[in-house]
Amino acid sequence: MATSVFHPLDLSDDLLEAFRARAAEHDRENSFPVADLEDLQRIGYLRQFVPAELGGSGHGLREVVHQQARLAAAAPATALAVNMHLITGGVARVLAERGAPTLGPNDNDLVWQHIADDAVIALGISEPGNDAVLLDSTVSAVPDGAGGYRLTGTKIFTSLSPVWTHLWCFGRDDSGDTPMLVHALIERGDAGVTIKDDWDTLGMRGTQSCSTTFNDVHVPASRILGTAPVGPSSSPIIFGIFSNFLTLLGACYLGIAERATELAVAAAHKRTSRVAERSSFAEDGGVREIIAQMGNRQLAARMQLESVAQDIDALENYGAEWPVRLSAAKYAATAAARANVQAALEIVGGGGFRRGHELERLYRDVAASVFHPSQDRKVMAAIASWLLDA
Repeated sequence: MATSVFHPLDLSDDLLEAFRARAAEHDRENSFPVADLEDLQRIGYLRQFVPAELGGSGHGLREVVHQQARLAAAAPATALAVNMHLITGGVARVLAERGAPTLGPNDNDLVWQHIADDAVIALGISEPGNDAVLLDSTVSAVPDGAGGYRLTGTKIFTSLSPVWTHLWCFGRDDSGDTPMLVHALIERGDAGVTIKDDWDTLGMRGTQSCSTTFNDVHVPASRILGTAPVGPSSSPIIFGIFSNFLTLLGACYLGIAERATELAVAAAHKRTSRVAERSSFAEDGGVREIIAQMGNRQLAARMQLESVAQDIDALENYGAEWPVRLSAAKYAATAAARANVQAALEIVGGGGFRRGHELERLYRDVAASVFHPSQDRKVMAAIASWLLDA
């Protein structure tokens, strides 16, 4: 499957400004941006990874990185929520391009089929007390004897909670000699599924990433997406999730880093100094250095993310080095976002500290980046092992 030519869809500047205006409302009200999702569905945004023959755009990962950074610059919570859906289509693309088994029991990828039919697929990865993330699970997956499973347990940070039609999740099957992780597609109406109303957070409030519990939820064989061994492995499904999750997550925080710079630049041109005889802040050497550092951080992060995404699109094979490359790219973007928002506050001044200012909201939104896998300390540990323990 060849990488497509970039199509801008209809994610116009006017639409992005509408998203930005709504973002403040959803942050204030702790509500999901339903209108944003409807607009994105209308322009086919949720079908970017789906092949053209199935009604999608057939986009590659680098193109979606570009789109997600633009969306996040306007509405970070909307972008982060939609990320979880986009990742699922991206995994299907990674597997198809590499000749791996499709997601589901037949030759027509089940995830792509549902997305083409306008399903909203959320991704349930995080679990309370599970720092192994994708490599193990506290959710039990008990075989039903007919190729399906019964799931019991809890997923947290399940974005898109008010609107998802399907939830991609996984649980641990200990019935055989070797424990396996079973990836399954739950439907919203399945018996035993409970979506809690427990999302009241510091930032990224619009994602509505509520907890979801499973009480003996039956998933038939027709909705089993695949399996992977417990622990580190070369499983295509694990690589597909990590490669899309880390890269697209980085894209969201790249958008925030770039928006913080835009706000700082605008403030530098607008503000004047009484001390320096009414000269513009843009002429101040210290301010110029701060903005230069902001630009350098975001440019480095963009180049790293785009390079990784392009390598995935080009089917490059870095083997055991892939986790380091992917997590380092995500780290560069999240670190740039936090640093740029902090720096922007200094230039924007006290107004940016007030409740309701866009920069105040971005300051809270970037705080969520410290929780997303892979966390900074694990990224550093992986890089150290790559260099020192080879």
